Amino acid sequence: MAGTGIITGEDGKDRCFWHGNLPEYQRYHDEEWGRPVIDDIRLFEKICLEGFQSGLSWLTILRKRENFRAAFAGFDFEKVAKFDEADIARCLGDAGIIRHRGKIVSTINNARRAIELRQEFGSLARYFWSHEPAAAERPAFVDYPTIAANPTTPASVRISKDMKKRGWTFVGPTTVYAFMQAMGLVNDHIEGCYCRKEVEAMRSALVRP
Repeated sequence: MAGTGIITGEDGKDRCFWHGNLPEYQRYHDEEWGRPVIDDIRLFEKICLEGFQSGLSWLTILRKRENFRAAFAGFDFEKVAKFDEADIARCLGDAGIIRHRGKIVSTINNARRAIELRQEFGSLARYFWSHEPAAAERPAFVDYPTIAANPTTPASVRISKDMKKRGWTFVGPTTVYAFMQAMGLVNDHIEGCYCRKEVEAMRSALVRP
């Protein structure tokens, strides 16, 4: 890596360092991370899983993602919003997920807030993409020192404050920025990563909701 944030895989491709060449993590980096998402269910899933990640590694969550999907009705927020104490108890007894009562309750709460957000904006996608940072807010060159020095951004702070005002929980600025990076609201693949140009092309072609 040598300070560049880039590592070369066994396939000879240069990538962002953080997947550590672990096959499942590398696949997530290559096929998902940073590629723009406008599907409400996927957006809701990701903001919830980022909340579960708090204090843990994303790899831990990634390895449990299918279990989370099973526990939370595929993150269909209409269904999750109807969860009750029996569902909370079921989730707390599910060894396949992170059994943290506060985060489980937060997911149910956030499902209800997601319904409200959709009623106001038409979709979660329209809400989140309306907060996409302008080019002037973005670094001219996305390198490792820039990424390492900025776990939050003005945009993630703004979104976090607004979501908290609307009653969402476990949506701090760092969590929101990780969500923005993963869902393609920004392209934080480091310069030199082969995915960067692919993601930028997808963002350029995207019809914003």
